[in-house]
Amino acid sequence: MLRGNYLFTSESVSEGHPDKAADQISDAVLDAVLKDDPMGRVACETMITNGLVIIGGEITTKTFVDVDKVARKVINEIGYNSSAYGFEAKTCAIISAIHNQSDNIAQGVDNGGAGDQGMMIGYACEETPELMPLPISLAHKVALKLSEVRKTKVLDYLGPDGKTQVSVEYRDSRPVCVRDVVLSTQHNETILDETGKKITQRSKDEIIETIIKPVLGNWLNGSVKFHINPTGQFLIGGPQADTGLTGRKIVVDTYGGMAPHGGGAFSGKDPTKVDRSAAYMARYIAKNIVAGGVARTCLVQIAYAIGEPEPVSFLVNTLGTGKLADERLAKIVRAIFPLKPEDIISALDLRKPIYLRTAAYGHFGRSGFTWENMDKAEILKKEAKID
Repeated sequence: MLRGNYLFTSESVSEGHPDKAADQISDAVLDAVLKDDPMGRVACETMITNGLVIIGGEITTKTFVDVDKVARKVINEIGYNSSAYGFEAKTCAIISAIHNQSDNIAQGVDNGGAGDQGMMIGYACEETPELMPLPISLAHKVALKLSEVRKTKVLDYLGPDGKTQVSVEYRDSRPVCVRDVVLSTQHNETILDETGKKITQRSKDEIIETIIKPVLGNWLNGSVKFHINPTGQFLIGGPQADTGLTGRKIVVDTYGGMAPHGGGAFSGKDPTKVDRSAAYMARYIAKNIVAGGVARTCLVQIAYAIGEPEPVSFLVNTLGTGKLADERLAKIVRAIFPLKPEDIISALDLRKPIYLRTAAYGHFGRSGFTWENMDKAEILKKEAKID
């Protein structure tokens, strides 16, 4: 946890950002497998570029998935359904290069071991009701509002691609106000000024009043600077402008840089991959510790060796905010929460087609996911003997 007075910035991206489009396609393929084959093994990667989608990876399943159909459906629902945005669900080319999971990996996973080595991070803090860092929480909410305003045509000139960024001022390590907001959004030509090189001030004001201010509300209680499409115009966006890859927005997916990142991406991976399932368990643990009042901030790290069920290390760090020693808390946690991959999958009910919804606007801090439940908070509070 940072201390003192400082500015901290986090970013989010819209579902139409090429990297997020790739994440959504990969997770949609995963969901399609798990729908009919909950034991299916999936490691699906997507690359999306001008007029082309390439879907590759390793999939072992008893069912059949029409990846072409799945990908086109995702692209269409994102909003790339017109040639006006330079990329269209109906006409883009799709190449599939998928094969079975390696037998060398499978023999470890079949015995209940971890699907890969690595370390996974979970984090929670008191800054928001959802126990997430405020900068990433606000960045996601602005990006979600951007999507809502586009899809409902409140501002009918917006396109699918977009990015947000929020800088929060902290005093004595606590957030007090928003200082800077960056919002870049794809748009059509109707809002260009007379030079044809930048959008009008009127359109900037509409974006601020319609998207940013309703979300940030009382956090706009100081001097704030808005940066709307700072390059001037954003006519060319999406896969026409930028190649997207699965797993390239891992900090956006987690805690916005406020906590370390284990390094592994989430999207396209079935829950035997501890990159994903153990990161969800780590968040579940950290959130319940904070929700139970055992600490104001908590970071959890879990590490695995491929093919082995027990973690090679486990860390609870309350960053000086805990009401008991971290070592003792870690022992309590180990007695309450399962850490073997198969037990994590069972406890969090991860063999269901739930993953497409995680692939944009963050994996953490949103309701409807088992790892966001706070059902262990009272147990932790009791075991820690917190009044």
